[in-house]
Amino acid sequence: ARRGTATAAAPRAVGCGDAAMNLLFIMADQLRWDHLGQAGHPRIATPNLDALARRGVRFERAYANSGVCGPSRMSFYTGRYPVSHGATWNRVPLSVGEVTLGEMLRGAGLSLALAGKTHVMPDHAGLARLELEGGRELATLLARGGFEEIDRYDGHRTPGGESGYPAFLRRHGYLSDDPWTDYVISAVDDDGEVVSGWHMRNVHLPARVREEHSETAYMTDRAIDYVERMGSKPWVLHLSYVKPHWPYVAPSPYHAMYGPDDCLPVVRGDDELANAHPVVAAYRRHEESQSFQRDECIRRVRPAYQGLIAQLDFHLGRLFDRMDRGGVLDDTFVVFTADHGDLLGDHWLGEKELFYEAVQRVPLVVVDPRREADATRGRVESRFAEAVDLVPTFLEALGVSAPTHRLEGASLVPLLHD
Repeated sequence: ARRGTATAAAPRAVGCGDAAMNLLFIMADQLRWDHLGQAGHPRIATPNLDALARRGVRFERAYANSGVCGPSRMSFYTGRYPVSHGATWNRVPLSVGEVTLGEMLRGAGLSLALAGKTHVMPDHAGLARLELEGGRELATLLARGGFEEIDRYDGHRTPGGESGYPAFLRRHGYLSDDPWTDYVISAVDDDGEVVSGWHMRNVHLPARVREEHSETAYMTDRAIDYVERMGSKPWVLHLSYVKPHWPYVAPSPYHAMYGPDDCLPVVRGDDELANAHPVVAAYRRHEESQSFQRDECIRRVRPAYQGLIAQLDFHLGRLFDRMDRGGVLDDTFVVFTADHGDLLGDHWLGEKELFYEAVQRVPLVVVDPRREADATRGRVESRFAEAVDLVPTFLEALGVSAPTHRLEGASLVPLLHD
């Protein structure tokens, strides 16, 4: 049974009355649960996300269903565990037979818009077997995981035609065949040389791109444009940021907002190296883990990582403010989470993948604007929640019939109205 505790907070009537409710599903990429002010981090300033938590319920024991982007996200989008949906690693296609949130909403006359990353890989073989390829509307929808793409931007590589970001950068003067590589993830060192943010030794430097043209700012603008374009019509939006995932280079002023003394202590001990499991020992030999075993790397990367989080919080504040001024914030069911965390040197490891709290535990804030949720506003809920719970939660919140024979999670709505 799910059991919880509440923290003191003045309930605030957000209620959406009789208006149709919108849904805003926000995901950050590779964001640790303990790197937010609301989770007790002593230095990171995340006032907008902290305010969001005061308006809803913060689930302090929330977990992803995989420590890898692709399979984790497919669990968020299908309500099913990786062993069931089959996309067990990055670049493994999601079977055409899997039913995603977008398809479930489509059956109720709603569309699921996307601004940002999904990591969905189309099942071309399955589409061909069902003779669904060739530009048909259903084939396009299935290949995109059920999303209506405003701007698809998976990050961590040069964007393709699915995103307007490269053209946006060129319009603003970043003239290059590959402005993402040459400006967004590059910096200039003390000798005036352009250096790459792929190399973690360079992430203390500011990115060559101006802050207002960065990935996080750009995708927030796409979300704001969408919300304002929808006006009073109900909408469902997945806003999915690629940060604070590597490359860890941040634009000014966020690159220098924090120093090594503002970071959490590294969680590791020499005893972990003795008789380590062969898989863990092998991961520790990876290049990124070898780098994070050096104090110099940790002292460079962690401050930049925190700067990227502060930047994310700032732009979410921008979005929430525009929604508030447009009169839609109090009619919107909001969820904020991450697909997984980041080891950042904990346990002598870099990256993620493995079953440590820093990886599998994720932030999760849920704001239900209806009056039935007024009593739980500001609650810190200690009962267990996981990624597969979100699809059932969204469907119940929007009054859409759920395919219970497929879903493997449980709706969190009862905990919001508890």
